[in-house]
This record gives sequence, structure tokens and C-alpha cells, in this order.
Amino acid sequence: MRQTWRVLRGLLLAATLVYLGGCASFYVDGNAPEVPAAQYRKPAAPADVQLIWEFQTKGVANAKATEYLKARVLDQLATSGLFAKVSDAPVASGALLTATVNNVPLTDDAASKGFVAGLTFGIAGQTVGDGYECTLRYTPGRSGAAPLEQKSKHVIYTNIGAAGPPPGAQKVANVEEAVTTMLRQLISRTLNPLSQDPAFP
Repeated sequence: MRQTWRVLRGLLLAATLVYLGGCASFYVDGNAPEVPAAQYRKPAAPADVQLIWEFQTKGVANAKATEYLKARVLDQLATSGLFAKVSDAPVASGALLTATVNNVPLTDDAASKGFVAGLTFGIAGQTVGDGYECTLRYTPGRSGAAPLEQKSKHVIYTNIGAAGPPPGAQKVANVEEAVTTMLRQLISRTLNPLSQDPAFP
């Protein structure tokens, strides 16, 4: 019975979102702006690096999202000025950069919140938060060098119905822009402290 209710509730949420249509708005947390690459501490002799990239949902690999966002991640790293070359294949230097972004829910019972907004035709607005945690782990190619690790977090908000936007949030046009904006800002905020580490690269 409980499983049946969960399935029905999920279907009701989907129907609610279709009904509300343009009433769903997307926001990126305004407290985590992008760090310009000009602020990174650039190494005197950048090294080639192999990138291992993965997008996760609740700690489980999400192959479709990983592939969809891969080119953006590669491009951002390649233009950061921190590496001579970024490749998804092994490089002669042996340097390795593992980049992981994990999507974790911040709002409990998001489906029922969407259902409430639907029953009240958007009058009882709700805001649902999705958290994103980035981990960059850089392993230098030189023998005996210890790996360097940096982490940062970000949030995307979905606003359904008449609720006001979260304080300081940056409104975006759609969910795709929300994800790509979040990803660019999140990676920049993780790359910056990595570049400042005296042991890098």
C-alpha cells in the first residue's frame, strides 16, 4: 500500500508540474558566485592531466548526466590556465584529476510539497532545494607526491506556485540553465582553492 501511494504521489507531482507550466521557476544560490579564472594562482609550469569525471545522484553514478556535462567540464578545466592539457586518456606526466559532482536532495518529501501546490492551484507555493557537492582530487605525476583534495557545495531551487524566491537567489530561464550555471560556479569555487595550494601542481 505504501509503495502504491509513493508511485501515485510521484504521478501527481508530474501532473502538477504540467498543470502549473510556467509557474515553476528555477534559481541558483546567489551565495556561491563564480570565481573568475583570473583569480586562480597559475603554475609556472602547468602539467598535462588526465580527467576522470562523474556526475552522481545520491552517491550513485548517473551515466546520462555524466556524458551530457562532460564537454562543459573539460572545457572549463582546459581554459582555467591551471593545466597544459586536459585529456580523458592517460597523459605522459601521470597526473590525474578526479572530478565528482553529487546531487543530494536538501528538502524532505519534495513530491508531497509539489502535490500540495497542485491541490491549491499554486496558491500555497513551495520551494524545493537540490544540493550539489563537488570533489576535486588532484594526484601529481611526480613520484611520492601526496594527492590534493578540495570540496565545495552549491544549491539549485525550484519554486512552484506563489512562493517567493529564496533570499539572494539568482533566477535563471530554465532547468538547463540552472544546471549549467551551477556546474560552472561550483567547479570554479573548487578549482580556486586547489590552485592556491602550495603543493599544486
